[in-house]
Amino acid sequence: MDKIQQLADYIDQSQHIVAITGAGISVAGGGVTYGQMVFSNGFRRSRGKMNEYLHTYLDNMFSYNPCFSHYALADLEKEGKLIGIITTNVDCMHTIAGSKNVAELEGSLQVNCCEKCGCHYDSYEIWKKDELPMCEKCGGQILPWPLYSGISLWQPDVQKARNWISKADLILVIGTHGYFSDCFWNYRRNDAVIIQINPGHTGFDSMAEINIREECDKVFKQVQQKRGKKV
Repeated sequence: MDKIQQLADYIDQSQHIVAITGAGISVAGGGVTYGQMVFSNGFRRSRGKMNEYLHTYLDNMFSYNPCFSHYALADLEKEGKLIGIITTNVDCMHTIAGSKNVAELEGSLQVNCCEKCGCHYDSYEIWKKDELPMCEKCGGQILPWPLYSGISLWQPDVQKARNWISKADLILVIGTHGYFSDCFWNYRRNDAVIIQINPGHTGFDSMAEINIREECDKVFKQVQQKRGKKV
């Protein structure tokens, strides 16, 4: 059977879908990924260097929109089929596309802390300014969680990921190599069906019942058509 039809059928038959996404879905929307920006290197050497990297990343982030796949996942959530998205992306595109249940394992630009006093400013809206945001309480520089923490996992969302994947009957692995998946992967159900959408090979190849070697937007447009949804 056609792999796209199989994926569409599995989606129709499932009620507890979890999507695991990575850089591939952000690149599909035209974005520069966290890794491509070397977002974790050199920021604390000087304020000027940190500001330069932040501005470059943020200017790119807000110049593109969620891709078709982001919106397709948001639609599956609205249908009541998708119970959560687990992602290593920090660009908030799933949230911007309308998804409510998103576990951002590394935090994101909507989990922010003052580097001096630790005060939280948890909204990506603070980055939509000409100047980098400063703490209203102490005047310190506000940093997104990955910078503030030195790339440590955002534990509240790790717990969400474990909870969701323990209930999933269908796991969609989309454009990711599975970085940090060891913090939640072993919590999955033994009978969960795994389908991978990725042009390249990853460590999920042998675990997936179906491997679809295509870009995610191309796949989800075909799936929507198979399911009789508007494209």
